[in-house]
Amino acid sequence: MDALIYTIMSGAERAQRAQQVHANNLANLETPGFRADLELATAQPVEGYGYDARHLSGLQANAVSSREGALRQTGRELDVAITGPGYFAVQWGEGEAYSRAGAFTLDAEGQLTLGGRPVLGDGGPIVLPPFSRVEIGSDGTLSIQPPGQAELQPVDKLKLVRPESGEISKNEAGLIVPRQGGELPADETVVVKSGFLEGSNVSAIEEMVATMNLNRDFELQMKLYRAADSMAEAGNRLIRE
Repeated sequence: MDALIYTIMSGAERAQRAQQVHANNLANLETPGFRADLELATAQPVEGYGYDARHLSGLQANAVSSREGALRQTGRELDVAITGPGYFAVQWGEGEAYSRAGAFTLDAEGQLTLGGRPVLGDGGPIVLPPFSRVEIGSDGTLSIQPPGQAELQPVDKLKLVRPESGEISKNEAGLIVPRQGGELPADETVVVKSGFLEGSNVSAIEEMVATMNLNRDFELQMKLYRAADSMAEAGNRLIRE
């Protein structure tokens, strides 16, 4: 009987934790460049002698949806969206992390930043000299028009990467990182679009349907738990009699 209770309780815990994953997705429905988390449940055996028939449900919430979000035109020079697969590179501690968000800003020193983190180019953090206009090409090349001049001059290029969806996860800040650690190489095939921002790739309908299914799963687990409790009590009465 306790083997059934193991299965029931781990299933109920998995449903509760999965609810948190979908709630976080819904909370970021309007967050530019947000990648939805995917819940992955696996069966885990209970360690120890005599527990061979008992299994727990383990939930991994570090899979990332690769579906593209809708593009919204802003007309702002430093707003950039990636069309197709790919990510921007930003500085994270001593290494790199990656994001689809492209609402870049400049700090007081002319450094290009994303959410307060330096945006990386071919040679490290991108710093723009004084300019009257900036343009970002489809390959990520940044060109500026110096004050008093008419022609654009290329000054740097965004580092763009293209990992496989199964090779990445999220870190504690919600940024994309390789599962195996390290840094990803630049990919020349990634294409960007200036003056646009990509929205979240979360589908409100899919998240709500998943939430309702999880609610039903949890209710079913609780019914099974009450049934198991009744069966255990009936067995105890037989032993007492």
